[in-house]
Amino acid sequence: MFRASQYLAELLKPPARELPAAPRRRVPPGPVVIWNLIRRCNLACKHCYTTSADVDFPGELSTAEVFTVMEDLKAFGVPVLILSGGEPLLRRDIFDIARRAKAMGFYVGLSSNGTLITRDNIEAIADSGFDYVGVSLDGLRETHDAFRRGVGSFDAALAGARLCRERGVKVGLRFTLTRDNHADFPAMLELMEEEGVDKFYLSHLNYGGRGNRNRKDDAVHAMTRQVMELIFDTCLRRFREGRPAEFVTGNNDADGVYLLRWARERFPAHAETIRARLRQWGGNASGVNIANIDNLGNVHPDTFWWHYRLGNVRERPFSHIWADVSDPLMAGLKQNPRPVKGRCAACAHLDICNGNTRVRAHQMSGDPWAEDPGCYLTDEEIGLGEIAPSLGCAERSQARPSRESRSVGKGDGHAHQNTPATHLEPSGATEGHVPLGPSKVFGADEGIGLEAGPVNSPAVAPAAPVA
Repeated sequence: MFRASQYLAELLKPPARELPAAPRRRVPPGPVVIWNLIRRCNLACKHCYTTSADVDFPGELSTAEVFTVMEDLKAFGVPVLILSGGEPLLRRDIFDIARRAKAMGFYVGLSSNGTLITRDNIEAIADSGFDYVGVSLDGLRETHDAFRRGVGSFDAALAGARLCRERGVKVGLRFTLTRDNHADFPAMLELMEEEGVDKFYLSHLNYGGRGNRNRKDDAVHAMTRQVMELIFDTCLRRFREGRPAEFVTGNNDADGVYLLRWARERFPAHAETIRARLRQWGGNASGVNIANIDNLGNVHPDTFWWHYRLGNVRERPFSHIWADVSDPLMAGLKQNPRPVKGRCAACAHLDICNGNTRVRAHQMSGDPWAEDPGCYLTDEEIGLGEIAPSLGCAERSQARPSRESRSVGKGDGHAHQNTPATHLEPSGATEGHVPLGPSKVFGADEGIGLEAGPVNSPAVAPAAPVA
């Protein structure tokens, strides 16, 4: 997660005379935990990483089990719980869980599609003490309803956000960027201002669940750059007008490097201070400061790794699972620097982005340490102009993948996908490029793609055995 507004605020201060120290980010005892308490949802969104639907999924953690896990999380030093789904408001004990978490001292967020926030439950939401409620709006009415596969979902979600604001609950809008909704983005920032909402979260598309099946719809790099510049310009304008707002992005840590480039062009006297602060941030935190527990109690490095299980809280405590680096994926994620390859390994800004998002690399190549195809920076912008000839043949062949070239034509309904392979060794792994082949991508009018539940993908090495 990249809190862009924090760095943009620095640009309105006098340039620093001394650069801040730039150690790697402080690693707390426990990570922020995003907890998918329920998989059921009243919508079936095109980009849903949990592949949710409006059906019950068996085997979910009971209230008592959730409370037991919370005790372990608290003892382990977890500071934040983000209660998510599916749609968490479909879980009957959601307010009991939230109140218990607040009483234990957690910062508690609610991640909702917003459509079930009504006058019937807004008092319970407010009384539960949520520190923040995130409501998803992925475009204007027609775009959002198609994206979320629910007619009327835009109006219902916006009504839910308004109820939160009226009741004094901090609320923010969340937007997942794709080719389908890119054109609506400027209007979404205007809607944020019109509605008096002071937090906006932009999620880049990550390749989990339906988001992986529909990755052909991912925004091309030029779209991403346009959106990021509009965020920077809007945030800075609001600061100058005395109407500050939070702008946060997620799932593409190249955003920090792009902000540095943007600042160097417009505020050159601040560039080195911004770079030092970005190094303190340290980029991608999956497997370190960010964790996920799914509805069945499986633990994952983040919410997009549902195909890879580290362990289960019914079998051993989260605190034991999270500290176990015998798992090769976790060992690599916690390694500093991470054992990334290709453009990521040679990038001059690896100390800022930390290799970006490993899920996209794995889904596209079968290798979680391959370069992230979601990086929208040019070779020149990451300092590869003179280094590229020294890369290996396989790495040179991937040196500048564009989203246009790594996906087939817009209308053919297919995207490239890896063949089964094992590339999880944190060091010394095979450098060869994994052959790519076609796989079915589900469109908006096709099946919802339900599965029995998340399991280890055959394309990755098995997780460490559960004790």
